Amino acid sequence: MLHWHVCVHAFDKGWQVAKRQHEFCDPIHDFVRVDSDERKVIDSPPLQRLRHIHQLAMTFLVYPGATHRRFEHSLGTMELAGRVYDAVTGPSATRDYVREVFPGVDDEQQRLYWRRVVRLAALCHDIGHLPFSHAAEHELLPDGWSHERLSMELILSHLSCLFDAMTPPVKADHVAKVAVGPKKAKDVPFSAWESILAEIIVGDAFGVDRIDYLLRDSLHVGVPYGNFGHHRLIDTLRVLPFSPDTTSRIVPSLGVELGGLQSAEALLMARYFMYSQVYFHRVRMIYDQHLIDFLVEWLEGDRFSIDMNTHLSMTDNEVTTEILKVARDKARPGHHWAKRLANREHFRVLHLPPQGYDINPDPINIIYTTLQDQFGVYKISIVKRKDEGGKIEFPVYTEGQGVTSSITESEVLQRLPEIVRDYIYVDGAILKDAKRWLERGIETILDTELEEREE
Repeated sequence: MLHWHVCVHAFDKGWQVAKRQHEFCDPIHDFVRVDSDERKVIDSPPLQRLRHIHQLAMTFLVYPGATHRRFEHSLGTMELAGRVYDAVTGPSATRDYVREVFPGVDDEQQRLYWRRVVRLAALCHDIGHLPFSHAAEHELLPDGWSHERLSMELILSHLSCLFDAMTPPVKADHVAKVAVGPKKAKDVPFSAWESILAEIIVGDAFGVDRIDYLLRDSLHVGVPYGNFGHHRLIDTLRVLPFSPDTTSRIVPSLGVELGGLQSAEALLMARYFMYSQVYFHRVRMIYDQHLIDFLVEWLEGDRFSIDMNTHLSMTDNEVTTEILKVARDKARPGHHWAKRLANREHFRVLHLPPQGYDINPDPINIIYTTLQDQFGVYKISIVKRKDEGGKIEFPVYTEGQGVTSSITESEVLQRLPEIVRDYIYVDGAILKDAKRWLERGIETILDTELEEREE
């Protein structure tokens, strides 16, 4: 009762007590907890824009529950980044080797500073995404640009003032580098420690970006494939010295103790199943292509702008509004594709006759070009996707044996195949005609192509 009177008295006086910890309810992690400085970044325009960017583009046209956004994924990635950081720098970690990579690990201020860097980097890693995320990125940005580069530019231009005002101040260039990693931040120097922090977020094996999107996408799509024991995996993650082959120099890498190897296998198997069953779903892939075709015709200059303010003003909402408008107006550029998106009139897969592969091991490009000549460019599409599957090598720490390779220790990872999906799609109205025409002429088409090549 005394506590209640104090609260009322404070309210009557108009006092405000700053809340230092804030919680976001989350279906994957229960709660994502942030402090007031992190909350200011979350409230900034670059982060709030992600509330209006779908995580899986137009996958909701195939899986109705897939309406989740990049915003909650960014919060989840930040939460996981903090957990992994604590695991690899905590008392149970391989501290002797961590000290070689990060001499400041025993300095509490240094440790907390870099913990904040990796959390902020994880939070901001997706702010450069275009409308509908990955669907149109490669085709619709100027040469040399990617969503990672846009993220770096936004961190340095629009968020640096928030980082400067933190206690202690955080360097924006630290956050920018760790957010995208050395593969995407080309020509930018990385220390060994910065490379490890970037690997925590975007690493091929254990990046928390991947951990969160597999769990989150699986939940919202409504399939079990993306689930795995991520708590056990995180608890066994370690920074380890590793050389993938005898010719490579030893570098610090994110690896796992032997006791967590099965959790690592489960992660990469979950990735395999999600790619093969969801991300490379044939109907999902053609909607990505229809969206790209619409944007190419609708966007001024056939490209998205790399001006930062223009980028922040463009979300799925603006594109969706234009799709609906253009679908109703035959005179507008992109009408053909907008109508397909608005009315869910997607192209259908044309299954190739098996004898085509007997004549040519890769007949799809030849057949695609020939079909376009026969039926028209607005009736035929091709989509090709490839993922290398589970053949990702990382270090495994074994008591008594030291550090070995995951490929050596795991028969499961040795056998995970790559995923290849190559499809030709045709307008449903001509599907039967295209199939009959192809069955009658496929041998002639491919034989002619081989003869031309030989000449």
